[in-house]
Amino acid sequence: MAYMSGVQALVRLPMLQKARDEANGLNTGGFISGYRGSPLGGYDYAIWGAQKWLKAKGIHFEPGLNEDLAATSIWGSQQLNLFDGALVDGVFGIWYGKGPGADRCGDVFKHANGAGTSRNGGVLAIVGDDHGSHSSTMPHQSEQIFVAAMMPVIAPATLQDYLDFGVGGFALSRYSGCWVGMKAVAQTIETAGTVEIDPMRPDIVVPADFDVPAEGLNIRLVDPPLEQERRLHGPRMAAVQAFARANRFDRLVWNPSGAKVGIAAAGKAYLDLKEALDELGIDEAAAERLGIRLYKIGLVWPLEIAGMKAFAEGLDEIMVVEEKRGLIEDQIAKILYNDPKRPRIVGKQDLAGEVLFPSEGEINPTLVGRRVGAFLSSVLDRDTVIEQNLARLEQIDLAARNLSPVLVRPPFFCSGCPHNTSTVLPEGSRGMAGIGCHGMIAFMPERRTHLWSHMGGEGLAWVGQSPFTSQKHVFQNLGDGTYSHSGLLAIRAAAASKVNITYKILYNDAVAMTGGQSVEGGLTVPQVCEQVLAEGARRVVIVTDEPDKYSSGSIRIPLGIAVHHRDDLDAVQRDLREVEGLTILVYDQTCAAEKRRRRKRGKFPDPDRRIYINQAVCENCGDCTIKSNCISVQPVETDLGRKRRIDQSSCNKDFSCVKGFCPSFVSVSGARVRKASPVARISATDDLPMPVVATIDGTLSILVTGVGGTGVITVGALLGMAARLEGLHCTVLDSTGMAQKNGAVMSHVRIGGKPASVASRIPAGKADVVIACDTVVATGPAALATIRSGATRVIANEKVVPTAAFMQNRDFDFEEATLRKRLADAAGRDMIDFVPAHSIATALLGDAIATNTFMLGFAFQKGLLPLGFEALTRAIELNGVAVETNKQAFEWGRRAARNLDAVVETASLKDAGRAPETLEEIIDHRARLLTAYQDAAYAARYRDVVENVRRAEAGVAPGTADLTLTVAVNLAKLMAYKDEYEVARLYSDGEFRKRLSQEFEGDYRIALHMAPPFLTKRNDAGEPVKRTFGPWIMPALGVLARLKWLRNSRLDPFGRTQERRMERQLIEDYEDNLRGLLAGLRPDNHAAAVEIAAIPDMIRGFGHVKLQSISIAQRRHGALMEKFSAGRAMPVAAE
Repeated sequence: MAYMSGVQALVRLPMLQKARDEANGLNTGGFISGYRGSPLGGYDYAIWGAQKWLKAKGIHFEPGLNEDLAATSIWGSQQLNLFDGALVDGVFGIWYGKGPGADRCGDVFKHANGAGTSRNGGVLAIVGDDHGSHSSTMPHQSEQIFVAAMMPVIAPATLQDYLDFGVGGFALSRYSGCWVGMKAVAQTIETAGTVEIDPMRPDIVVPADFDVPAEGLNIRLVDPPLEQERRLHGPRMAAVQAFARANRFDRLVWNPSGAKVGIAAAGKAYLDLKEALDELGIDEAAAERLGIRLYKIGLVWPLEIAGMKAFAEGLDEIMVVEEKRGLIEDQIAKILYNDPKRPRIVGKQDLAGEVLFPSEGEINPTLVGRRVGAFLSSVLDRDTVIEQNLARLEQIDLAARNLSPVLVRPPFFCSGCPHNTSTVLPEGSRGMAGIGCHGMIAFMPERRTHLWSHMGGEGLAWVGQSPFTSQKHVFQNLGDGTYSHSGLLAIRAAAASKVNITYKILYNDAVAMTGGQSVEGGLTVPQVCEQVLAEGARRVVIVTDEPDKYSSGSIRIPLGIAVHHRDDLDAVQRDLREVEGLTILVYDQTCAAEKRRRRKRGKFPDPDRRIYINQAVCENCGDCTIKSNCISVQPVETDLGRKRRIDQSSCNKDFSCVKGFCPSFVSVSGARVRKASPVARISATDDLPMPVVATIDGTLSILVTGVGGTGVITVGALLGMAARLEGLHCTVLDSTGMAQKNGAVMSHVRIGGKPASVASRIPAGKADVVIACDTVVATGPAALATIRSGATRVIANEKVVPTAAFMQNRDFDFEEATLRKRLADAAGRDMIDFVPAHSIATALLGDAIATNTFMLGFAFQKGLLPLGFEALTRAIELNGVAVETNKQAFEWGRRAARNLDAVVETASLKDAGRAPETLEEIIDHRARLLTAYQDAAYAARYRDVVENVRRAEAGVAPGTADLTLTVAVNLAKLMAYKDEYEVARLYSDGEFRKRLSQEFEGDYRIALHMAPPFLTKRNDAGEPVKRTFGPWIMPALGVLARLKWLRNSRLDPFGRTQERRMERQLIEDYEDNLRGLLAGLRPDNHAAAVEIAAIPDMIRGFGHVKLQSISIAQRRHGALMEKFSAGRAMPVAAE
């Protein structure tokens, strides 16, 4: 037995075939080619990892430039033995690709399958279908593509099926001469579990009831098309039937005597069916009693006729369970149509024409259970168990359909992703999206980039639009992977059509969506430039974050191509859109995720620099996010409201955030993220009792929720490996797809004492444990539906990692309390533990990624896992990534489960003190700040205004202090405007250094990024540009801070700027407005007065950013004043 993923099983498959051939005296080779795509996105990566073993077995891997070219290479491998010089007896081939790749291979599949396979070769075409469109621009089902080429299609349901059916598929291909299609969907191929590795499994039987024609059925050198067609339609299809009869891809699972009802399914639908039958209380014994026959189909086309007739014999009713468009049901109907005792058949629809299993979307065990339960209730004698369970499933389904998320976590660009910058367009332009990570901008309205095409069609939609529109130009995004795949042909077509278009070739040096693979062919930027020039580009430019590498001469580019820094992107694009015809912008910046991977391996420069935000200076204006679009710039709640921080755990050191026009950004060089002191480290030998291991009754289901890219799927992998080490059977399904990019990720872990044919995805109400590393995902409908009140134990991380919504709304409410309540209500308050895991892991281990193994340790110590300590720690070791850190995180999680308060204290999470909460506390707090800002008199002025408001409000709206509180906060904000003196004070008062040392350790140096008046240059847009100031600036700031007495005096060198005059005027205007509001304050306009008093909260930032916000606030003020003036006294109810 071995523990592996579905993709790893496909890597093992050709090695099993080779061993089998050797045992049978054959000297064969293997050839694998295809193109990556979810759910087979990591197949090539896994093959590269196993190259040493594959090469030793004579198995050659050649990644395809695209799918149809790869298929052609596979076709060529079958032609080898038609010519002299063959070094092997035959070559078995594996083609792989995503559903859209199968679409584009239709011509190759038909030609290659018509020609046939070699006698000692054979071909498996493995297609990854995304039924739910989780990581695709549209859902896919590929069986019909194979059928159109007359390729037999097998549909594995389990990991073991991928090996057994794979070996059987090769044998079928050799025997019949057909290419054989194999279907892979995420719920099966992305599952990990235990399988039996035996090269002689299964036994292959040569059919005894079929005579192969004398000339054979395999490929030949001279083969006229009509002869190919005759052989394919006749003897080769007959050979498929004979082989399937002899080797039983399909099998009767339950076959009670006297059965009157039969249910058939294949692949993932079969697992859904088995789970559904379990939910209905139907096991093999119940099926015997009820007379239910169960048929698991492996060869879904062409359906094996004799086996199907044997299944149907004596039945009155047959139900076919299929996901997506039906394929099996129609074949059954055709096979049985002329049988005078044929049973009634239902599948996609019932006998009345009502939909049972829809052809759109995905089915699930709950839906299948409801449909099967209703069907059985209508055709069998009454059974109370089925009726009760059916009613329960209906309730579960109703509850699940009524679930709506509090928040959603859509996928978003990684921290520092080049696409954050490269996809920005100049004002007045629009763009078209492409396939790849950058395609996410289609969901970002502010980027003005819309719609996709298929791979290789990028930009050609504009050819059909341009003759009929007043628009003169568009930009088209094109990833470097797509460019190599097929995009160059689209560029050629655009040049030929003479439309005005700029292709932005996003050269990121890796295919991050599927694991960071290199782009096939390894084209360099100079080579791309030469190619597009040859295709007729009128102008080609390079934009990069590293222009020096071109100016140094180390990279030679064609003459006439200009190189620009990425800061000049807007100006470059404005120039290109004025050029008639085809223009090319090559945006050269390495993928941020790949940078991170390479840095960990020491293969990419790692700047000795981190960015820190001085929260006392930060205004939460959001300009840093506008400039960087970076998810690592996160909100943090402080005594003075929301500010921003850099998440050091996720930061990929792009540094674009520093461009935000704000003096709060600090570069820290030579620093390490502070971790717990050595005293805080613990070991497994510390005195901590071992928990009682959870017992398994059938299958124990654990759901892990988290954020894509934070290592959450590691938890599922550790559980799966630990189960394997303890001899348990386990499946792990990682639900990722596009979600790996900061989206919602779930791992479905199902552990049992013996193999079970159940759905790898946990059905509704069936989770025994939920480890909620992210509560946003855990409270989404998909996860929440798995929780059963009073039965599911939940361990939840308190920290809500910001979602992409924060990128568009700086004041976005993450509703943390609502999320916790939703989760507690679902599970039951006695069934949930909320843990500050993120904060503890960051404080003690210096990296938030340790949160996941911390949570695992917590769950273990609570006795929620059916696994022992030794197995889990060994699994961490075998994982081989940050082993010591993960062991420490696991141990800290155990201790937190035992004594959370003690661990919180060790992590110093209670040192921050209590924030001011009451009105008096807030007034006192702000008065102290204003005294430090200027002097006691300035603070007294503040108190006088607030007290006037308090007295007036008490007279008009007794019992409420909303207006007073709002004024207390917003007047202080206006009065403490951050001029040069205040910024200097906030850097030199000692608090900045204290907070910096709490986050970093080591002998570090700092640099500040500021735009002081009189010393600042402006960019092409007229905006000031920040400069960098080294450590020497700190003493100067100390001196400047002590000169605050100059503020607003005639000697103030800064007080005459437009910004400072405006800030002083805002204070006076606010006080005048308050006097007017108080004079007209009434109960009916009190709420409007509160809104008006809160307007200063809209005024944020520095320089031009602040001036823009003032303009918006003034418009808001005018609208609210109309509302205030229109207020009327509340009518008195008639007596």
